[in-house]
Amino acid sequence: MRVAMIGTGYVGLVSGACIADFGHHVVCVDKDAAKIEALERGEIPIFEPGLQDLVRSNVKEARLFFSRTLAEPVRTADAVFIAVGTPSRRGDGHADLSYVYEATREIAAAIEGFTVVITKSTVPVGTGDEVEHIIRSSRPDAEAVVVSNPEFLREGAAIHDFKHPDRIVVGTDDERAKKVLAEIYRPLSLNQAPILYTGRRTAELIKYAANAFLATKITFINEIADLCEKVGADVQEVARGIGLDNRIGPKFLNAGPGYGGSCFPKDVRALIKTAQDQDVPLRILEAVASVNDTRKRAMARKVSAMFGGVLRGKTVAVLGLTFKPNTDDMRDAPSGALITALQDMGARVRAFDPAGMEQAKLVLNNVTYCESAYDCAEGTDALVIATEWEQFRALDFERLRDLMACPVVVDLRNIYRQEDMSRHGFAYACVGRSPAASTHTGDESLEHLMSIARARASAPSL
Repeated sequence: MRVAMIGTGYVGLVSGACIADFGHHVVCVDKDAAKIEALERGEIPIFEPGLQDLVRSNVKEARLFFSRTLAEPVRTADAVFIAVGTPSRRGDGHADLSYVYEATREIAAAIEGFTVVITKSTVPVGTGDEVEHIIRSSRPDAEAVVVSNPEFLREGAAIHDFKHPDRIVVGTDDERAKKVLAEIYRPLSLNQAPILYTGRRTAELIKYAANAFLATKITFINEIADLCEKVGADVQEVARGIGLDNRIGPKFLNAGPGYGGSCFPKDVRALIKTAQDQDVPLRILEAVASVNDTRKRAMARKVSAMFGGVLRGKTVAVLGLTFKPNTDDMRDAPSGALITALQDMGARVRAFDPAGMEQAKLVLNNVTYCESAYDCAEGTDALVIATEWEQFRALDFERLRDLMACPVVVDLRNIYRQEDMSRHGFAYACVGRSPAASTHTGDESLEHLMSIARARASAPSL
């Protein structure tokens, strides 16, 4: 099959490279000349494990190509994927579909012969109808079928997710289009990945409903974590206890500072707006969005509580800036609101992230960026773990304690155990696990270490 992929962002580049790896001829199109030139040199604009090797190997095998213009790739294509961005529209939270419609108009002008036009971008219900209307209006002679084929990729595991999907959703009633999509995804039949054929509007809603449900699951366990802290329960044991119920499942039940990233925040907002437009308010999702936004800044209070509520003049190290590990994506990352709140409380912030610092510099001001976790911790009054990168899961705490001015760790991802931190001489706070629910060992109790931290709060930071 000959495929044109319009857009070389996260979805477009991963999808294009994977489809090429299936053996198809793929041309990825982007108007950004610098990005196309970089891709042709084998340079990848995003951080995604395995993507650079996948792109380079398929370019070498002459299956994957890049272009700044779409006319020729679309003219010769059997299938054209629209994989451009749909960010939240400034001011109202609706999905900004301007890039989708701009691409559609250009595609319409270039189509020759029977072509399947596939929206891979995340779009609100009814977008496919408008895409079809644009094509029909500008090219009544065009033999095109518009299909919805939403993506379900996790950043950091996108290649695996594309090649081992739980399901492939195809929104179309056209039998010819079904055959084209079945041929594109035929290599996945070896994995017995089910193809779910639905109406186009249903496919569009499946994507939003899936992300909204996962965001709800995260927000639910975060609120349960707050209750655990008050009543002396352990949220990780609660999550395991409910996750073993196969009606619930264990995934997305890790308490933390809130969800972020390129999908959940904007998709929840867009679905809420779509429902409001239809006079069907989604009260649960409205609460999910509100709770999540508030939670990110609230995490700063966990830090200030270790110093009796006073952070002015203190220096805080933040480990992890991206919204999750194995990506450089800073979009709606909890670290942004956390750091801003710490600064508003008068703290100075040092930060380190294995992949996201260049992106962080574009959105976070007055932060000292460091070369390693230990460089970040030097001379600080508290260390906050904001993202659970593997590099932070086995830190040398003897070394950290010697480097830090004050032995305080606030673990927003629950990657350590309270008794271990106490044994190493740290005052320790986490999410959803009350000090009263833990057993402390070592020469100094947690309460004593916290009293040391609070006493140092009145002294100038080193």
